[in-house]
Amino acid sequence: MKSPEEDLLTDLGRLYGSLKRSFDRSMVERGASLARTKMLILIQKEGGTVRAIDIAERFGIAPRTVTEALDGLEREGLILRTPDPSDRRAKRISITPEGEAAVAVTEPIRQALSKRILVGLGPEEQASFHATIRKLLRCIDED
Repeated sequence: MKSPEEDLLTDLGRLYGSLKRSFDRSMVERGASLARTKMLILIQKEGGTVRAIDIAERFGIAPRTVTEALDGLEREGLILRTPDPSDRRAKRISITPEGEAAVAVTEPIRQALSKRILVGLGPEEQASFHATIRKLLRCIDED
């Protein structure tokens, strides 16, 4: 018999998987990509200071996977990689005007999907849920 803690963690895992699949499916139906949008938004927010290793750490994915994704974004003209003045082996990544335009198209889609998913929770429930998630993240970070 599962403990309440195991049930909770199982449901959290299911929630994450369901959210990811729902976002991915909805974005693809609209000709967009959640992974690409999230990566471009991070690059946009960091203003040319982010490196591939930073992206890998932020998203919890393998550096090789990030490099392959960045290669595609660069081929499409959405990002630019320039030498890092403090580390000759690394490249700094910045978003191009074309990348900015791609975010301008896909970010409203992502925001609308977020609102649609959270519509079942009132503002107080959202705040409480968010506080709980942050508390769990702090526990994991401290571990």
